[in-house]
Amino acid sequence: MTSTAALIWYLVIAGPQGGMAVLPSTFDKREQCTAAIAEYQKQPTSTGWTLQCVPSASPFTNNGSE
Repeated sequence: MTSTAALIWYLVIAGPQGGMAVLPSTFDKREQCTAAIAEYQKQPTSTGWTLQCVPSASPFTNNGSE
């Protein structure tokens, strides 16, 4: 029996005073997440905010059964 875990990427935003927020949308690929960051950075924003793509193991795994 083979088990593989898929990664889901979350966009995490950290505020200037140390707060952190995880956006409710997820991405299947890291490239999609980084593209969202690039799109966000095109708009003027307040200083001190940082964005990051963070992977998380998916609760859905492929164990060979359908």
